[in-house]
Amino acid sequence: MSVRPRARAGAGAGRGVTFPCPRCGRPLRRVGKNPPKIQCPRCRFLIYDYPRACSGTLVLKRDSVLLLRRGHMPRKGYVDVPGGFMDAGETMEQCARRELLEETGLRVGRVAYLGLYLDRYHLRGFGWFPTLNFYYVARWRAGEPVAGDDAASAEWVPLAHLGTRAARFAWPHMHAVFRDLKRQLQPR
Repeated sequence: MSVRPRARAGAGAGRGVTFPCPRCGRPLRRVGKNPPKIQCPRCRFLIYDYPRACSGTLVLKRDSVLLLRRGHMPRKGYVDVPGGFMDAGETMEQCARRELLEETGLRVGRVAYLGLYLDRYHLRGFGWFPTLNFYYVARWRAGEPVAGDDAASAEWVPLAHLGTRAARFAWPHMHAVFRDLKRQLQPR
């Protein structure tokens, strides 16, 4: 049996979203702010609304970086980086490599850690939840990227074009990611 989440009419961003309690089936509710929690009003089943871990790879080819155009909601049509949510038992680097392969068909050699960026993600029927986004930098070795999984397209974009108004980034933290990438690549 599949249970689909539903939002009450007139609900605010994530406020009126309901999911069935895994214990008693009653709709869960978001409560509190420090820390935010999801709780069943009937049996008191409790889940802390912790951030979800995500990881991505910035693949460089000469003076360009590999970018994707999102093919699905949320943020369909926006510019993104190969990456996604971490699976249980994966390291952050394993997640970044898996997502790169799933979304582009590419494999890379050595990667260098770029940084951690906080953001949030909207899931239809659930609302907003916090994310921890880990990024790695790698050099392209071989092959042409082919958009797969939830990517509509994959293309090499000159680093000089990043940050222009033409790029509609999928997530707010991406501005800081590309700022830090450019800093890391500057000769010292």
